[in-house]
Amino acid sequence: MDDQTRIEIEAAAFRRLQKHLMEDRQDVQNIDMMNLAGFCRNCLSRWYQEAANARGFDMSKEEGRAVFYGMPYDDWKAKFQSDASPEKQAAFEVAFKENVLGEKD
Repeated sequence: MDDQTRIEIEAAAFRRLQKHLMEDRQDVQNIDMMNLAGFCRNCLSRWYQEAANARGFDMSKEEGRAVFYGMPYDDWKAKFQSDASPEKQAAFEVAFKENVLGEKD
C-alpha cells in the first residue's frame, strides 16, 4: 500500500470514529471514555488541534473542539453531558494524570 492510500484510509477511519462518537453514541460520556480507555472526545479534539498547529495552521483549543464536536463545546456539554458521580470524578483525576499529563504514581 502506498503512503497516500494509507493516509486516506487512516483519515476515513478517523472520520468514522468521529461520526460514531458525535452522532451514533452521544450517550457515552467523556468521563467514562477517559476512565476506561485513557482518552475522550476532548483528547481527540486536542490531537486534531496539535496536528493542525504542527502543520502551521493556527488553531486554538476552542477552535479544535468546535471542529471535532461540530459545534461549540459548551453547546455539546449542555445537550449531551450529564453530571458525574464523585467516584467517576475521582477515577478521572487518576486517568487524566496518567494519560494526559503522563504522571504515574
